[in-house]
Amino acid sequence: MKKITGIIVIAFVMLIGGSVFSPAFSQAKKKANKDTENWRYEVECAGIGKEGTYLIKVWSYSKKPQVAMEQSKKNAVHAIIFQGFAGGAQGCTSQKALTNNSALEQEKADFFKEFFADGGKYMKYVSSANDGAIGEGDRVKVGKEYKVGVIVTVFKDNLRKDLEDAGIVKGLNSGF
Repeated sequence: MKKITGIIVIAFVMLIGGSVFSPAFSQAKKKANKDTENWRYEVECAGIGKEGTYLIKVWSYSKKPQVAMEQSKKNAVHAIIFQGFAGGAQGCTSQKALTNNSALEQEKADFFKEFFADGGKYMKYVSSANDGAIGEGDRVKVGKEYKVGVIVTVFKDNLRKDLEDAGIVKGLNSGF
């Protein structure tokens, strides 16, 4: 009987504990999404990726380093669609954004809201290149927040094809 009572007490504590921590976790997720909606990031080439990919380092900002790390994938895909990146070291050449329409994000707001939602379609076009490990010097305290650099691979050919198929960006072979 004591064993059953103990199990019930443990289950009750876990149930209550989960509901106590859920609002805090939910608030952290909302803050992370708010940081991402402002699209505060920097991107640089990190090397030559496999055919059809870009290997880039994304610097994301947040008060919590873990949040910045989580948002780096979203920021990376956003950068490839709307910003592109400069060339430089490690054999990198400059890459233009997939679109040159600066108003595209607003024009297709419903599409991009769903696309960049937590666990959204953007996830199939990006992966962590270093299994989420942060290199020395890639976590910098800037004022009250952190700037965290994460190396990711973006599957740019697949991303372009799917955005073309959805009518979001123009195909490479469309008229100029």
